[in-house]
Amino acid sequence: MLNRTLTYRGSKHGSKWRTDIAAWVVMLPGLVLFAFFIWEPLIEALRLSLYEANGMRVVRFVGLDNYRSVLLQPDFWPAVGNTFMYLLWSLIIGFLLPIVLAIFIHESTRAKSLYRTAVYLPNILPSLATVFLWRYLFKSDDYGGLNMLLSLFGVPAQDWLNNSTRVIPLIVVTMTWKGAGATALLYLAGLQGINPELYEAAIIDGANIRQRISHVTIPQLYNLARTLLILQVIAVFQILYEPLVMTNGGPNNASVSLMQLVFRYAFEKYDYSRASAVSVLISIALITLTLIYNKVNKEKEL
Repeated sequence: MLNRTLTYRGSKHGSKWRTDIAAWVVMLPGLVLFAFFIWEPLIEALRLSLYEANGMRVVRFVGLDNYRSVLLQPDFWPAVGNTFMYLLWSLIIGFLLPIVLAIFIHESTRAKSLYRTAVYLPNILPSLATVFLWRYLFKSDDYGGLNMLLSLFGVPAQDWLNNSTRVIPLIVVTMTWKGAGATALLYLAGLQGINPELYEAAIIDGANIRQRISHVTIPQLYNLARTLLILQVIAVFQILYEPLVMTNGGPNNASVSLMQLVFRYAFEKYDYSRASAVSVLISIALITLTLIYNKVNKEKEL
């Protein structure tokens, strides 16, 4: 009896060991690719930021000199302020709009397929083509799309992207138009996963649509919204080609972003050490914001 039990346990342990090996074999290609395309560039960027380099070839170790040089550049702190302004406007415009669109589609009684197709259609267009389209709409002369429309009502041409106070909100509008549809469909999938009995109970209690949204829909979307918020913050810190194509960081660095500084150092000045230093600073900022956000949410849950 004892031998049979030991044989069974050994067989069970061997089966579990073979399952683990099989799982690691399946994951190994993905892990190798992840390490090669993610971790290796991260480590190389960190290493390069600590050296003086001739192109990509390191010359000598300089420690934190590249970071000090970057922090003292006249365009660095405006880029930091602009990036946080992009973040603020993206939370006001780009974070709330997909939720509103998803709730609208979810609460609609007809033409849901049409609405889903309509909100996702901008995501099908190439990103760069979208930016050129909106740059044409915001042109400051009489041939810009919006100015031509305003001229029909007797409104003079507006200097859209050359106004430092509204250039960032207009770029955020472009980003939102491009990406809100895909995010709205994610929220819509979350809405469709809500237990219908919660809505039925709310209707029986006499709740109207506003009360159902505030007491059932929003609380059920909280975890999904929290995840998408972090992803949106990361995406906003990586904004590059929208200000690059629409304004080239102007007027007077009013729309330059941190990632555009990386682009300038790497592909205009060929100073890869400083470009790596700015990239590392962006990573540190994102990690810090994520840790603060998670800490605040944990304290709320306690």
